[in-house]
Amino acid sequence: MAWIVLALAGLLEIGWAIGLKHTEGFTRLWPSVWTAAAMLGSIGLLGIALKTLPLGTAYAVWTGIGTVGTAILGMALFGEPAGAARLLCIAAIIGGIAGLKLLHG
Repeated sequence: MAWIVLALAGLLEIGWAIGLKHTEGFTRLWPSVWTAAAMLGSIGLLGIALKTLPLGTAYAVWTGIGTVGTAILGMALFGEPAGAARLLCIAAIIGGIAGLKLLHG
């Protein structure tokens, strides 16, 4: 169950990272409210997952999910570069996340 909670925390991290783009420096009310809610939810779920999972593993997986998801959505939604080297680096992060999960169980 902790892994599911951690995955949800990572998805919310993606949400607040993308949300930051839409807040325009926290000058837009509703995008700012949703971004702040996603931040609190993400950190709250991470805290719940940490009751069971080791800190280093959970934090690395949480940030990895956020990093990969944000990078992919940045390419899809905002036209950020999607070159081979960048995609290879994203694949390496995914490999690291999978490795941490497999090593912990």
